[in-house]
Amino acid sequence: MPDTTPTWIWQHPDWPHFTWQEGEVQPRLQRCWRNLGVLLGRSGASPAGSDPQAEARAALDTLLQNIVTSSAIEGESLNVASVRSSLARRLGLEAPEGTPSSRSEGLAELMLDATDRPDSRLSVERLFQWHCWLFPEAESALVHLRPGAWRGEEPMQVVSGRLDRPRVHFEAPPREGLEAEVTEFLEWFEASRHDPTLDPLLRAGLAHFWFVTLHPFEDGNGRIARAIADRALAQADRQGIRLYAMSAAILERREAYYRCLEASQRGTPDLTQWLCWFLDTLDATLGSALARIDRTLAKAKFWQRFNQLGLLPEQVKVLNRLLDGGEKGFEQGISAAQYQRVAKVSKATATRHLASLVEKGCLVKLPGGGRSTRYRVAEVSQPEPP
Repeated sequence: MPDTTPTWIWQHPDWPHFTWQEGEVQPRLQRCWRNLGVLLGRSGASPAGSDPQAEARAALDTLLQNIVTSSAIEGESLNVASVRSSLARRLGLEAPEGTPSSRSEGLAELMLDATDRPDSRLSVERLFQWHCWLFPEAESALVHLRPGAWRGEEPMQVVSGRLDRPRVHFEAPPREGLEAEVTEFLEWFEASRHDPTLDPLLRAGLAHFWFVTLHPFEDGNGRIARAIADRALAQADRQGIRLYAMSAAILERREAYYRCLEASQRGTPDLTQWLCWFLDTLDATLGSALARIDRTLAKAKFWQRFNQLGLLPEQVKVLNRLLDGGEKGFEQGISAAQYQRVAKVSKATATRHLASLVEKGCLVKLPGGGRSTRYRVAEVSQPEPP
């Protein structure tokens, strides 16, 4: 007898009635909600929470990271300065120098429409508008792409490998009946917002998977699917600003992202594997956002204690670099040679500056001696007068 096992999930008779194993999913959901609650609490205590301009700048950084990394997942490198300028103007901030492109304007509009107005209905017209914003120059470009329209009649496949021996990673549902499939998804997306039996974070993961599996556009499906998930997350946490950018964590796990999507799209409507991956990635996103806010709070406490010491501009520059952390934050401490390069001073001046900072309590000398001597920022448990 011929094998009648469905190749793709959308061929399964239970599609799109998804299921999952509660024992695998629930602990991850609880961890995400716990960390989200901590994030919301700490964000209110951060200096940005009482400063509208600082809050807008924080939102800009998060939105910018989401736009840039979502495009990078698809292998596209954006002009970061152009996108930043487009976002800044929309958030009422002073825009940096440079002329925004039509592409950056569209990407800014898409992200803000997805997350800043989450109570508006997700409709076919809105999806078409997002697609036009994603590809504003498609009509004049020498590419076969229909902005703001569903894909054509030809089969839609995700393929890699040689032309004579292609590997089909995924094939989307046929064009015939696509409108009905999208309508079902949109009706579910609206109704599920008010479903007390469906966890809102789980809903975001389901929406991401469902839309990208429908693959209704010729291009841009992944970016729009991630924007839909961002919209669902904005509806879940009910925040006026975005505090985290999930696309950044997806980019760090890009290969696993595509592997998990492919495995789930070849499986049954049991989406346990995908939902566990999605929630683990969301939890990593929340962890990164918490670490960033903790650094902001620590930086504020530090300067509350030391801002009256009359530090030199070069010393302030290096201290801020250390306080900001990250890849360029000298997590293992800073040496005299590194101080010299960052501050752009002589070797003797670097040594003198470091000694002064240690004497004033701003820096702590780490174990070691000679050229290997390193310094880290002093911990500040609570604000104290200088």
